[in-house]
Amino acid sequence: MAHRNTIRLSETPPPALIRPFAEFFRLEASGGILLLLAAVTALVVANSPLGPSYLRLWSTPVTVGGGDWVLTKPLLLWVNDGLMALFFFVVGLEIKREIIIGELSSLKKAAIPLAAAIGGMLVPALIYLALNHQGSTARGWGIPMATDIAFALGILALVGRGAPLGLKVFLTAVAIIDDIGAVLVIALFYTSKLSLTALGLAGVVLIALALLNRSGTRSSLPYAVLGVILWLAVLKSGIHATVAGVVLAFFIPCRRAIDEDTFLEKARSMLDALAGEGSSPGPMPGATQLDAIQSLEVLSKAAVTPLARLEERLHPWVAFFIVPIFAFANAGVTVEAGMDGLLQDSVMLGVALGLFLGKPLGVLALSWFASRTGLGELPAGVEWIHIAGAAALCGVGFTMSLFIGGLAFELPENLAHAKVGILLGSALSAVLGALLIRAGKKSRPSAA
Repeated sequence: MAHRNTIRLSETPPPALIRPFAEFFRLEASGGILLLLAAVTALVVANSPLGPSYLRLWSTPVTVGGGDWVLTKPLLLWVNDGLMALFFFVVGLEIKREIIIGELSSLKKAAIPLAAAIGGMLVPALIYLALNHQGSTARGWGIPMATDIAFALGILALVGRGAPLGLKVFLTAVAIIDDIGAVLVIALFYTSKLSLTALGLAGVVLIALALLNRSGTRSSLPYAVLGVILWLAVLKSGIHATVAGVVLAFFIPCRRAIDEDTFLEKARSMLDALAGEGSSPGPMPGATQLDAIQSLEVLSKAAVTPLARLEERLHPWVAFFIVPIFAFANAGVTVEAGMDGLLQDSVMLGVALGLFLGKPLGVLALSWFASRTGLGELPAGVEWIHIAGAAALCGVGFTMSLFIGGLAFELPENLAHAKVGILLGSALSAVLGALLIRAGKKSRPSAA
């Protein structure tokens, strides 16, 4: 991907085979830094004289549609239900890519990240439930299960220059599996009363998407139209609307229309035609040149999968616009609301301890088990001190944790305490992860 104004992975350029992953990592790292700035800005604004205006802004009703077909929601819910559906769509694209050609494409490659992610979800949830096993606060068990890939990779980029690339691949794979778990948790456990009519409509749309994929349709427009209908159906069904984004992603075609050899053969003939006519006078190409250029453009599109094309186009919008907007809208907890009885509050403690202690313990324990039993092996050049650092960074659960917190709690004080726990647990995890990653770099001088 051609995103150049971003953080460098290391002092030397990555090999050609891993360059696409390196570019993805740079984009995530830059997005993580912007996400941090948006969260800090929200906290400052919410606790300033602008605080009441900040709260009124996100509660402003916004109506879309006309006549009998209108949808009215507060601005905050348009962000959380609407914009975040695109975030989950890109998450779905990433998951599908990793399953087909990435770190989740084989059991041997996925074993340790899969085990790590499972441990990183189970242990934080158990710690939270140990402190909140009764009453309405028990619904928050899903909050400390999440990992924020943008934040985690952003921290790794800042402190891990020279760390083995396998560590970055491992952390990304764990975070993506973690996202799968979070989506399942949202769909299964944070769903209100179901509407069978809306679910039936969603099922019809899924059949249409399957037929569209089966027919080899590569244009984005019909998928977008059906995606909007699917979003509305899921929204009205009682399942959280953002689940529609992940489901839609799995119907996006992931095969090229032509293979590499055919592309090279046809491209050479078009370039020969372009060169054969010679240079045309003036700024405009000749007729043969124009035809060759246009044919080459069509050929290039056929050589790229629709999944890869959409992921590259949408990823900057998600990383640099949607997620920061979400952070600014949701991170603005006031000090008074968040600090009232804080040290005795089981929600805050459950979330913070789940992220700061539960995540690294779960990730490390099951990673060690998978390695010890021969289910998988650590990436090349990665040592256990590196895994410990990545495990701590998995406790940075900002975006998805805030999202699940908003679904889990109706009482404002519970949500405020959960947000403080998310911020505290994520901050402590970031510091611990940074220290461990630096310690890992010192233990292998050749990586500097």
